[in-house]
Amino acid sequence: MAEEVKKLTSRVQGVEGGKGIKDLNYEDLYIQPDVELSEGYKPPKFEMFDRIGDPKVHLRTYCDKLIGVGKDERIDMKLFMRSLTGDALSWYISQNPKKWINWVSMASDFMDQFRFNTENAPDIFYIQNIKKTPIETFREYATRWRSEAAKVRPALEEE
Repeated sequence: MAEEVKKLTSRVQGVEGGKGIKDLNYEDLYIQPDVELSEGYKPPKFEMFDRIGDPKVHLRTYCDKLIGVGKDERIDMKLFMRSLTGDALSWYISQNPKKWINWVSMASDFMDQFRFNTENAPDIFYIQNIKKTPIETFREYATRWRSEAAKVRPALEEE
């Protein structure tokens, strides 16, 4: 009997815990509710974005993976969430998807949110001061240095 009371109490708390929270209906949470993916459709495996890196690069690699899906931007918008993780996914989920009337409006908000990644590109002085750590091989160091050097705006010119 005590176990049944415990279960009922837990259920009531669960139901009451949702009171006062708006927009929890399926229709409010669903992105592009009028878009159905064809039966058996398997979305591509996307590169994941977690607020680190260039958001424009992410948008380009994301769109490149959608080749063969068709040109329905509503599908592109519906699948975009699957390419986000961590803080980027939290940001996306906190947005009202109904404000995005098309792909450009969603992509623009995404770029605005994560633009600081491109505005804070390293400069040549930062690159000059990158040192090899004691635990990395020279190859690892060179790879890391080249990766950072590629982020410099404007790109470093070869001499």
